[in-house]
Amino acid sequence: MPGRVILPGSTIGILGGGQLGRMTAIEGRKMGYHITCLDPSPNCPCGQVADDQIVAPLDDVMAAIRLAERADVLIYEFENIDVRVVEELEKNYYLPQKSHILAVAQNRLMEKQQLCKAGFPVAPYFVVRNTEDLKTGTAELGYPSVLKTAKGGYDGKGQLVLNNPQELNKAYALVQSGKHEWVLEKMISFTQEISVIVGRSETGEMAVYPVAENIHRENILHISVVPARISSLAESMAVGIAKGIAQFFQVVGVLTVEFFVTPQSLLVNEIAPRPHNSGHYTLDACFTSQFEQLIRAVCGLPLGSTQLLTPAVMINILGSDLPKILENISEFTGDVKIHLYGKRGFPAPKRKMGHLLFKTDCPVQTDEIIKTFLG
Repeated sequence: MPGRVILPGSTIGILGGGQLGRMTAIEGRKMGYHITCLDPSPNCPCGQVADDQIVAPLDDVMAAIRLAERADVLIYEFENIDVRVVEELEKNYYLPQKSHILAVAQNRLMEKQQLCKAGFPVAPYFVVRNTEDLKTGTAELGYPSVLKTAKGGYDGKGQLVLNNPQELNKAYALVQSGKHEWVLEKMISFTQEISVIVGRSETGEMAVYPVAENIHRENILHISVVPARISSLAESMAVGIAKGIAQFFQVVGVLTVEFFVTPQSLLVNEIAPRPHNSGHYTLDACFTSQFEQLIRAVCGLPLGSTQLLTPAVMINILGSDLPKILENISEFTGDVKIHLYGKRGFPAPKRKMGHLLFKTDCPVQTDEIIKTFLG
């Protein structure tokens, strides 16, 4: 059955106004769509390039309804949107990403339980609701292990690594605070971290991007290398699992699946039902960017080619990096592109302010260039 088609000239309403919304809005406007966004910060990154912005908290249901009234289709740009708002909107408005996978992606426990139920491989884990659970979990999983809050953590926030029993007191204090459910995960000895981005339409059409190899620094994505330096078998397995997860959740839009690569297997680390930091390379290195693909999928257009036009390395620009990048920008060659997200105010050291895209078939050489500019 053909799905609903939202033609160019229509209005896309975006819940959230950060950099993902900004890049989606730019791609949408190139295609002829009008853009309205909802975000609490006036002149937010997305608002700067949108036709209109509603300034209100993201959990303001009435403001979200005002957004919906102005739009022909609604999307959320990241997963820290209140699920209750999305549930309310999808009762009467067209929000094809839907609330279910958003709720799953917001809760590590629910995410792991549903992935396991569907037969997808994840790291061994244990549910922690009190100190007795923590004792049992560490006895079962051993050390090292990682205690993670079930909700609200990202970029390493809400996590505590436990290397030995002597470090349990810190974990007890967190669990006894009673504010969260927790997930205790076995620490995985992996050789690489990779991610796969899948576009999927309402009709079930899928398009998969080249696998990205991701290198983190202080739990924040630092570099993505495309194509990933993995075996063809690991690549095939990762793509197959990602497509299976997209099908299982009946995704409409784009889905990112992060993996740990071990010598024996692939393990799903996290999923994200939206464009992803590790897919920013697609803006310059693929025929269709992940942001255009999101628009194509939710608007019922045929999915675009995900062909890699050039090998590439993407590097995040954090607040601590930005002054040095700007100081040395004249030294970058024509094979480097810079994207800045329009974030206002004094940049926090670990805040993502933009990214660089290096056209290269030699990631090691690029890493040396990066060290020259960033240290």
